[in-house]
Amino acid sequence: MKYTKLNFMMSVLGIIIYVTDLIVDIWVSVRFFYEGQYVFGILTVSFMLFGTLVVQCFSYSWFKDDLKESGQESQHCFLLLHCLQGGVFTRYWFALKKGYHVAFKYTSKTDNFVEEQINPHKEVIDRVTDLSMLRLFEIYLEGCPQLALQLYILLEHGQENFTQYAAIMVSCCAISWSTVDYQVALRKSLPDKNLLNGPCPKLVYLFYKLFTLLSWMLSVVLLLFLNVKIALLLLLFLWFLGILWAFKEQTDFCASISMEFIYRVVVGFILVFTFFNIKGQNTKCPMSCYYIVRVLATLGILIVFWFYPLSVFNSDYFIPVCITIALTLLLGIIFLIVYYGTLHPNRSEETKLDEVDGKPVQRDCRMKYFLME
Repeated sequence: MKYTKLNFMMSVLGIIIYVTDLIVDIWVSVRFFYEGQYVFGILTVSFMLFGTLVVQCFSYSWFKDDLKESGQESQHCFLLLHCLQGGVFTRYWFALKKGYHVAFKYTSKTDNFVEEQINPHKEVIDRVTDLSMLRLFEIYLEGCPQLALQLYILLEHGQENFTQYAAIMVSCCAISWSTVDYQVALRKSLPDKNLLNGPCPKLVYLFYKLFTLLSWMLSVVLLLFLNVKIALLLLLFLWFLGILWAFKEQTDFCASISMEFIYRVVVGFILVFTFFNIKGQNTKCPMSCYYIVRVLATLGILIVFWFYPLSVFNSDYFIPVCITIALTLLLGIIFLIVYYGTLHPNRSEETKLDEVDGKPVQRDCRMKYFLME
């Protein structure tokens, strides 16, 4: 387990994408208010606040847990930084500062640390892993609703607007990057797990997640055109089912009961958009059920939409959007089968359970208790 120069550059790229996503979100919301589209502006700001508030709560909770484990007292400056929405930037600062030293200045001569001391490579990897988890939280709590909103606005007005295209592209890039970065960090932080080596598995995994997500986003947007209340009820129902499943599986990620409750609510929200294994079990059955329901729901939306008057939708986009939904869903399922059938790092360990969330093992890394693939 070693933190390399390439890992450091990936961390730098991660904060660049994070800052770019933040700037674009602020730019889009200001433009909405400037153009008098107050509903869209309020929704954009609400998504941003929802995502960042949850992330700050988890970040501060982890800071307190880490300080407690090291025998230090909780510092009020960390609380102030998180109240000012600076928790993620604080973590990036510590991770990049330590990561630069380990990747560029740490040599084999200094590698003879005693057993009681902390492995500097593992320390940096754990910090980067925490950032990866937080980014995954934020991208699904804020980025996915944001992407659905931008797609809805684009299809509703049918106008070429650079702001909307920029927001859609940045959201797609942020979702893609965070998803792959999380998967890489997951396996790098767990020494007993096989690494996701080579570009091919990463690209296939990326396309599987991106295509299935994009298909579902467009389907939800179509349903919003048909009936906003029905669409919101469907999403709330799926969120509720995800929360029930998290409670049924009795996840054990957080030290406190209140934070564990929030964690399960967040897990339920993420499951509305994509599948994750939240407990130590073989994922073949739950994943199959998840995507069977996803395919049936998508087909149902398309069938209903075909028989609905086209006046609710810009007809120029109708057929292309329907083809895009069907094609991306098909490609997503194909990439899913290819990844888990031939490229998954644990494909040869048929009798071994998937990585778990809540498995009773020694808590030397938070990732062992987090969402797994």
